[in-house]
Amino acid sequence: MKTRFWFTKMVAVMATLMLAVTADSAANNPSPILKRIGQTNILRVGMTGTQAPFNMTNRDGKLIGMDVDLSQLLANAMGVELEIVEMPFAKLLPALEDGDVDLVLSGVTATLQRNTRVAFVGPYFVSGTSILTKAATLESIDTPEELNRGERRIAVLKGSTSEEFAENVLNKPVITATDTHAEAVQLLRDDKVDAVVADGPTCALSILRNPDAGFVTLNKPLTIEPIGIAIAPGDPLLINLVQNYMQALAATGALDALQAKWFKNGAWMAQIP
Repeated sequence: MKTRFWFTKMVAVMATLMLAVTADSAANNPSPILKRIGQTNILRVGMTGTQAPFNMTNRDGKLIGMDVDLSQLLANAMGVELEIVEMPFAKLLPALEDGDVDLVLSGVTATLQRNTRVAFVGPYFVSGTSILTKAATLESIDTPEELNRGERRIAVLKGSTSEEFAENVLNKPVITATDTHAEAVQLLRDDKVDAVVADGPTCALSILRNPDAGFVTLNKPLTIEPIGIAIAPGDPLLINLVQNYMQALAATGALDALQAKWFKNGAWMAQIP
């Protein structure tokens, strides 16, 4: 019950922030992004393609994952073609601001700093910062402060909230920022870092994909992070449209089905290298 109350309250706060960001432009802007989508019949969605199970490449070189499925549902609802634009995580929001993509679906946490740059619709998933490590002494920690016992070598995804967490919360860590989670995990396998700071699902998946590495992760995340769809703030009508579609997907159970498919059922793991 507490979790449901928190989730409802958090959605209300996000909606308020989104309206505040877009209010000034609503009166004068005729929805240029939505108009372009209608003219080209293409919805361009930015994602990394390296954030399983949100998005990843299977053995046939095809992108799969919750973000891919959700993007396709949105494109279908709009009656347009889907074009996925792959790029490193740190380049996603700049590409959205520059008009190179229309939406970003790539496991992006809606933070105050990001919400001053772009709007967020959702959340469509709630995650949290966790730790992947080989050290049993780190496995049992319950608070961020416990990480500050001694200097840590930490690997993080460049431009992510995990990087912000490591920089702002940890006590003078040696941070290595990588372009992909796979690079960070490899550093841990090679004992070049003490831990990887990432979202909980990524840490859990890394253990499943590396059964021989001796990896462990936390029993519960250190933070709570709402994952949303990022949209450029200059198009309030597009924001409104996506919000309506997301409410419909939630009401029909489609979002629950996607979460079950990609986060509870591991059958998809047989598709990836």
